[in-house]
Amino acid sequence: MSTLSLTPGISRPSSANRSDAFRAFFEHIQPHVGRIEEMQHYERTTVVAPGVGADTPTPPSLYEWAGGERALLRMIDPFYDEVEQLELFRGLFPDGVSERHRERVAAWLAEGFGGPAHYSSDLGGYDAMLDHHRGLQITPEQRASFVTLMSRAAHTAALPSDPEFRSALVTYLEWGTRLAFENSQPSATPFEGAPVPRWGWGEAPPYQPAD
Repeated sequence: MSTLSLTPGISRPSSANRSDAFRAFFEHIQPHVGRIEEMQHYERTTVVAPGVGADTPTPPSLYEWAGGERALLRMIDPFYDEVEQLELFRGLFPDGVSERHRERVAAWLAEGFGGPAHYSSDLGGYDAMLDHHRGLQITPEQRASFVTLMSRAAHTAALPSDPEFRSALVTYLEWGTRLAFENSQPSATPFEGAPVPRWGWGEAPPYQPAD
């Protein structure tokens, strides 16, 4: 970095800064140059911020970090086991929660967390998810309870407990349950033909020390 001090009376750029772009810029600021006490000039370098650059490892997907499909199924089962016991959800699952339904939800989560796209290829994709929620009229209480129970099931299933993963999980649950709530109402006009959303770490990927 070099520093150039300007004093009253300077009315044109220095010889080092006479590109067409700089001259155009200078025409705009020229009336004010006499009042500038100091101007700093910067040059591009190869220095990058920590965590940025070609050598930075790519964070694993949430699917990989969670432990894959088996781990998600370990979470789904205690969640729905508890759902079946609550009167709050009796209207949504009058006959209990079938194994097929559990597997579909696990496949949705797996794809959404960056795993295999089986929900899109084999189970109807985003539009099928919409169809499963149309007309259910999910209540705010059911939506909020879903988030709490699933978060508790993640603990029961011994999914990773680091704050980064749990933060990503809870934000997904908040987003997903609100989407399901809105799409289940009689007045809903959901977007159709969308892909299954892929969820990521947000602003806090897991810390991975360099080897």
